[in-house]
Amino acid sequence: MTSPAPRGRALELQGLRGLAALSTVVFHVWQQYYRYDAGGAHAPVDDPYLGALVSLEVIDLFFVMSAYLLTLSYARAAIDGKEGAVRPGRVFLFRRAVRILPLYFLAVLVVWSTRNPTLPGDWRDLLEHLTFTHVFDRERIFYTLGPSWSLSLEVAFYLTLVVLGPLAVRACRRRATRGARVALCASGCAALFALPAGWIAYAHYVLRVPHTDWPVYFGPQARFGGFAAGMALAVLLTALGDERGRIGARTATALSVAAFGGLYALSYLSAPENFAHTFYHPLAALLWAVLLYATLHVRRRERERVRWHGLLRARWVTAVGLISYSLYIWHEPVMLELDAAGLLPAAQAGFPLAVLVVVLVALAVGAASYWLVEYPASLLGRAKDGGGAARDFYPAVTAATGAPARPDAVAATR
Repeated sequence: MTSPAPRGRALELQGLRGLAALSTVVFHVWQQYYRYDAGGAHAPVDDPYLGALVSLEVIDLFFVMSAYLLTLSYARAAIDGKEGAVRPGRVFLFRRAVRILPLYFLAVLVVWSTRNPTLPGDWRDLLEHLTFTHVFDRERIFYTLGPSWSLSLEVAFYLTLVVLGPLAVRACRRRATRGARVALCASGCAALFALPAGWIAYAHYVLRVPHTDWPVYFGPQARFGGFAAGMALAVLLTALGDERGRIGARTATALSVAAFGGLYALSYLSAPENFAHTFYHPLAALLWAVLLYATLHVRRRERERVRWHGLLRARWVTAVGLISYSLYIWHEPVMLELDAAGLLPAAQAGFPLAVLVVVLVALAVGAASYWLVEYPASLLGRAKDGGGAARDFYPAVTAATGAPARPDAVAATR
């Protein structure tokens, strides 16, 4: 979809995925160890500062990062006229489907069947998960694979991007100056960010919808702002070009600290129905976009001086990033099965041990899933070339029959 990023940036983004995936696992174990009684909800550890750190949601980072990477080629085509890098919509959707669907469908079928041993079972839950519509069901939104509600939004974003991307490219052709093209793309991103924020305000302050009405605040109409922030980052970095606006190590460190501090403050201040809680995700998306900017647009000669980037490039972090999708898909079923089997501590005091057990087992399952399912399935993406035509993987045989072998087919066999 996009031109290859420099090796350092690719590793740092993969490292961010790894840290975010681990954070998600810890957060869900934290949720699992909450206890409820007449006195209210009790966290596993009675420390609001630790609670704010653990509860710092990272799903918006995944949205921002995904939108940035997938929008980049459209932004380059719209602003700089580099349309050759944009694949046809059918090719884009084919590659996205190959990337996420095989593992997702397998996991849904396995988990659903173990929880519904007698047919027909909760057939509506299965149907909604297979069609990515469970995000609109208040009762079943977190059934089967709890975290998979976010994949419903990813799919909605893919469909939106293949419509809006080409439209933006065409609209920018009519703009005579580069500045006008940048302004058009930026204003579009701003509108896509403002609309969900406006919906959240309307639902909360006018309709008085409580935060527990999940589809209202988890659906694409409320959460698309995370993708819009990532799209805006792609537009910004394209507008700046390869060299303009690059920041030094000190500025990158300061921006990273400020962004993470803002995210932590947002998590600490968040309480049901207050301002920080209501607008948590739009604000978090903006802060994650700032952190990504500080990660991606550092002067090349100073990249090694940013210690935060050294952590992101660490082998164990990038290794987790490699299997992050599999880890994200399987960690909740793994945690629930371990708990049902009595392999996790029962008391809240056992939370640290539970984190260790779940992380280790989930990493093992995630690694197996990546190499046995996710990676082999991703190779199906090579079945089509950049233009959407089927590749010929046997050019020698084709040549022997007298038909000319295409250059792209020869390259695909190397």
